[in-house]
Amino acid sequence: MIARIAILGASGYAGGELLRLLLDHPGVEVVAATSRSQKGEPLHRVHPNLRGRSGLIFTDAADVGDVDVVFLCLPHGHAAGQIDRWLGIAGTVIDLSADFRLRSAREYRQWYDQEHASPALLDSAVYGLPELHRDALVRARLISGVGCNATAMNLALLPLARAGLIERVIADIKVGSSEGGAEASASSHHPERSGAVRSYALTGHRHAAEVAQELGSFTLDVSVTAIEMVRGVLCTAHVIPKRSVAMRDLWGLYRETYGREPFVRLVCDRAGLHRLPDPKILAGSNYADVGFGVDERSGRIVALCAIDNLMKGAAGSAVQAMNIRLGLPETTGLTFPGLHPA
Repeated sequence: MIARIAILGASGYAGGELLRLLLDHPGVEVVAATSRSQKGEPLHRVHPNLRGRSGLIFTDAADVGDVDVVFLCLPHGHAAGQIDRWLGIAGTVIDLSADFRLRSAREYRQWYDQEHASPALLDSAVYGLPELHRDALVRARLISGVGCNATAMNLALLPLARAGLIERVIADIKVGSSEGGAEASASSHHPERSGAVRSYALTGHRHAAEVAQELGSFTLDVSVTAIEMVRGVLCTAHVIPKRSVAMRDLWGLYRETYGREPFVRLVCDRAGLHRLPDPKILAGSNYADVGFGVDERSGRIVALCAIDNLMKGAAGSAVQAMNIRLGLPETTGLTFPGLHPA
């Protein structure tokens, strides 16, 4: 059976990536792509890379009928107030915003400074990172998107957290400009953004809440810096371990965790230009490259993860979760390896 798909808020960057992936996906048909600002326009008016790929035009959300899967690419805070409608229309709803990432209404209020519009549904939403919740995604009707920075941190730290090794983490996150979304702002204005190395979240980044929820209790400090890059996230996590760990032990932990994961690659070579994770070569790809090292003098572990924020940090993970939910091969439509050089 070919699943019928609707994408709400399809004129944004994440919506555009979903369209790019799903228009060529053999198991689905995109039947609706909505946008209030672009209603009546062809898809390529906003997403020029899709010229000639589809005859769809942007429509209004009110025109969406019964479908199998709805992807919500709405601004944070909007999906929660509409969720009952979309659960009534579709068998599966995948919300790429932050509205259903946290399972606690109290935590949501603390990190997002507002009351949650549908707190009763928080417990039923499955966090949409397959490496963490593959089994639960098979049965999930409501799937949350993942924070891009949270995804990089979660994948960098997961083997260490499962082994109970982490006492404290200081995560340094470097991000590209697309993380700010498609709407222009003063900080994204070219003269202000170009060439910048701008720290903008020294403490208290919201995505830390997802890491705490998914990986457990340890001290986590996060700083985020915008750099000269369009796509990509690089997490460099400095880990103070509870006990000393040798490099061979780390190899064992990371291989045990990721040896069968289709989209996590261990990048930790002794030599070569690309011996450690680099988001540049992952543009357009659903892969997460993970690396690690140990400072033999201090015992500090450095855990790295590079992703494309719009793919593994948003649309790619959402499609991967959809594949699992629909009983399709998990990698369907997601095997593009990225470009080099780029």
